[in-house]
Amino acid sequence: MQFAKLLLTIVPGLLLACQAGDRTGRRFLSVGTAGTGGIYYPLGGAIASRLSAADSNRRYTAEVTGGSVENLNRIARGEMDLGFSIGTSIYEAYNGGDDFPAAQTRLRIVAPLYPNVTHVLIAGRTRLRSLEDLRGRRVSVGAPGSGTEQVARQLLEVHNLAYADVEARYLSFRESSDALRDGAIDAAILSVGYPASAVLEATTGGNVRLLGMDTVRIRALAELYPYYQAATIPAGAYPGVDRDLRTVSVMNWVVSRVDLPDDVVVLALEILRDQRQALARVHAIAEQIDLATLDRAPIPLHPAAVRWWDEEKRRRTEANQ
Repeated sequence: MQFAKLLLTIVPGLLLACQAGDRTGRRFLSVGTAGTGGIYYPLGGAIASRLSAADSNRRYTAEVTGGSVENLNRIARGEMDLGFSIGTSIYEAYNGGDDFPAAQTRLRIVAPLYPNVTHVLIAGRTRLRSLEDLRGRRVSVGAPGSGTEQVARQLLEVHNLAYADVEARYLSFRESSDALRDGAIDAAILSVGYPASAVLEATTGGNVRLLGMDTVRIRALAELYPYYQAATIPAGAYPGVDRDLRTVSVMNWVVSRVDLPDDVVVLALEILRDQRQALARVHAIAEQIDLATLDRAPIPLHPAAVRWWDEEKRRRTEANQ
């Protein structure tokens, strides 16, 4: 009994000490990424490292998480400071979609990352020519609660399908690639940065091909969900792709709550502006970061990001005169 009382006294103090910082007085801030096999984790680690090096008051740590939805829920609960997420999940979280307990209106955009391009992979042995042909087929729609899973749901919707019309399989990118090559599924939908290693693995000697989208469905998707944009998988991008394929993309973003300190927001934006080449040495996809996409954010920007971006646009205008 005495031991239990002692624990009740000690543990809260330890938790507060961990939240407060280390012996140097630096506070700990977390950056939510995803699993170690994707893009979020290495890129998040590189950004966290540079934030720590530039900020003498804080230490930033990249956390392995379940991805977009988990990151947003934990940020909203105050359990995480910054997180990566795809635009579909961010929009749903802010407006109170199915994967969120309520509208998370304290979420804000800090900075843009790179676009996720929708890849529809089809087993070569099938004669599927359109996503409408997936009715009754075994389709990987992504890991449960992932950004890909949300994209898959909406992609099927504009092709007059729902999960009830297909045999949905909730597989990761690598599992989808393996299942396609093994004949365990007929198709897979992946929303991922281009070029994607899982797609390369599936299309290299795996008798797997990529399927494009028609412009009518692309327009319908963008009208229903404003975070989608038309995109292209160029000829030669993957084995067997001998012509440009029309598809859609959704941006990935750095997200926080509205009360994240302004100087953290500014520092993150400056790193993405000034150290993009260094980040690209960690993962080449950092080359695709374009700060101008702040003008097309799916939810409001953090107030510090608004001020910073207004000043940055003024500076760019003056430099070009």
